[in-house]
Amino acid sequence: MRATPSVPAPVRTFADYLGLTRPGGAPSSIAAEGPGGTVNRLHTDEQQYPDLNPQEKRTVRRIATFGGVGAVLIAFGALGVGSFPVVQNPIAGRRLIGLMFRMQSTALTVTMVGTAMLMIAWVLLRRYTIGYLNPNAHAEPAPPRRLTRRGFDRILALWVLPFLFAPPMFSKDVYSYLAQSEITARGLDPYRIGPAAALGIDHVFTRSVPNIWRDTPAPYGPLFLYLGRGITWLTGENVVAGVVLHRVLALVGVAMIVWALPRLARRCGVNEVAALWLGAANPLVIFHLIAGIHNEALMLGMMLVGMEWALRAIDSGLPFLHGLAPTRAGGLLTAGAAMIALSGLIKITSVLALGFIGMALARRLGGGFPNIGGRLKDWRTALSEWRPNAGRTMLALATSAGFLVVVLVVVVVAVCQTTGLGYGWLDAGTLGTANKVRSWLSIPTVLGLGTGQVGVLLGLGDHTTAILAITRPIAAALAAVIVLRMLIATLSGRIHPVGSLGISMAALVLLFPVVQPWYLLWAIVPLAAWATAPGFRLAAVIVSSVISVMLMPNGGEIEPYVIAKAGMSTVVIVALAVYLAFELPRHRERRRRSGRVV
Repeated sequence: MRATPSVPAPVRTFADYLGLTRPGGAPSSIAAEGPGGTVNRLHTDEQQYPDLNPQEKRTVRRIATFGGVGAVLIAFGALGVGSFPVVQNPIAGRRLIGLMFRMQSTALTVTMVGTAMLMIAWVLLRRYTIGYLNPNAHAEPAPPRRLTRRGFDRILALWVLPFLFAPPMFSKDVYSYLAQSEITARGLDPYRIGPAAALGIDHVFTRSVPNIWRDTPAPYGPLFLYLGRGITWLTGENVVAGVVLHRVLALVGVAMIVWALPRLARRCGVNEVAALWLGAANPLVIFHLIAGIHNEALMLGMMLVGMEWALRAIDSGLPFLHGLAPTRAGGLLTAGAAMIALSGLIKITSVLALGFIGMALARRLGGGFPNIGGRLKDWRTALSEWRPNAGRTMLALATSAGFLVVVLVVVVVAVCQTTGLGYGWLDAGTLGTANKVRSWLSIPTVLGLGTGQVGVLLGLGDHTTAILAITRPIAAALAAVIVLRMLIATLSGRIHPVGSLGISMAALVLLFPVVQPWYLLWAIVPLAAWATAPGFRLAAVIVSSVISVMLMPNGGEIEPYVIAKAGMSTVVIVALAVYLAFELPRHRERRRRSGRVV
């Protein structure tokens, strides 16, 4: 007999992490699990734990206070190195509140110290939310107790509250939001004209927009610009008031994340506090969605709420129609799909979630697909077993896709016509506005830039642009393949829709032509509700901690020698703070237990 071709072991291992292979020994047939079933290594069900004991609660309070002090220091330092507007700076010339603004080096040091303290507190809190990041590195398992949801909510509120009174940080995008909203309010087309041409180079909003974005059209959906137009109607040309209301929008989005994430986590069999720790208390969320005021907060919040509503209806097992009238489950499913569609009108990437809702709905309607392994024999056997069910699956897919397409079209047409902004946001040039930036976080861009520099060093000339024209389409095609595979994995019941969405978003982000630090939340937030593998969580913690501080607090550049001085001071101050907050009390406790008086 001829040997069956098989893939190499390393490739198979990587494919298994992506959900591409069938578990060894399992029969190749249509998966019997429901939409929540999974055999992927990134996920195992977690139990709910009892509350912490009194000693652990004292430690958690100390950690929460340490992080809260860090948040206050960040907000205070931001008065000197925040992303202030060029015009209408609210603290310029003020004697007391403007003190930090006149001491840039000191302000940067204070901000860096606070940033380090908050990140240390977040990492230390993981012991009381998810246990050890690497259980194999500890001789004894983590105690079977965890922080309660109520306790976590208090800590999150403590860490977020100082940023409500801080200026924008780490980015100046909010000033682009204000300018594009003003363009919309004037009845001009923000998808055809940039702030400089529409408002004038000396307009109060245009002057605070970074130069690279002054002549570019808006890359955001019509719903976001419509909300921005409402803010402009309320605040006029008052920059501070406009910034405050845009931060309120961001907080609404974060509140949606906090509402939906634990519910999705329970649906996936994940501890809700663990999901919130990684997905809501993440430094990327606090520093960039709240302090940085990015519309990803609203996009992610609406997407997750829509996912929860739709999956609740699908998992309920209740009929969607009673005659021709929708039942409560049918209404909830429609509302969930509509909410996801609306999130796509903030930023179009979140529309991807509809695909995974569609696969879950198709399974509910009787569709299915085999768990296909990495060997050719698996494909042949699985597909032959699937043929009798192929007709039913095609019908379920057609019904699911038809329903979701109708909802999407109705929502898009309704919003585009109601706002009067039309469909210019779907133009390829508009969607590709961000491609002007060459981001070192983007894999295809890094490959293109690196190869281009090699050509320069070899004397072959600078062909970076030509190379990017090759690497970026290849990366886009690879991302499409991964998304397609995740859709199939969801249809087969191998991976939960939330997990498939997170993996697909991760592929989209990493292979996107442009990656900003907060784009990583597209993947981290949904994966926080599903992925429990220690390796994933460890990687997420490292990436979040490093990436969240890559940008300067002012959203621009600071002199290297100022950064160096602030960095050296930060190391000393933070080391002393850690000793005073944690090591000294622990030492005193040991002395007290030994019966000696300090």
